[in-house]
Amino acid sequence: MACGQPPQRNCTDFKTGNFTFTAMVNGEEKETTFSRTLDLEVDEYEGKVDSSSIRWINDCEYVLKNLNPKNKAEEKPIHIKILTTTESSYTFEYNVVGDNRKFKGTAHKID
Repeated sequence: MACGQPPQRNCTDFKTGNFTFTAMVNGEEKETTFSRTLDLEVDEYEGKVDSSSIRWINDCEYVLKNLNPKNKAEEKPIHIKILTTTESSYTFEYNVVGDNRKFKGTAHKID
């Protein structure tokens, strides 16, 4: 019976690894790939590489802080919360810390 079952959340499966994430940016689909260890995330987006430190709040929530911000916006940490997981992907909610606007996305594990 699927009714009333809580969504699957095996967050520890996604704490480390290589991932891809696709988002709509100005009506265009853009892909980011990233590698994550327990304390570092390295993103590649449109040929640019960025590194962020990771502070885990619990198994399903963490805060990213850009290590080399190029402007004020990049200095702000991002809070990420894993909402549901499958065998190979997770759906998450994210927002800039201090900003009430939340966005959703799905990341797929590629290793």
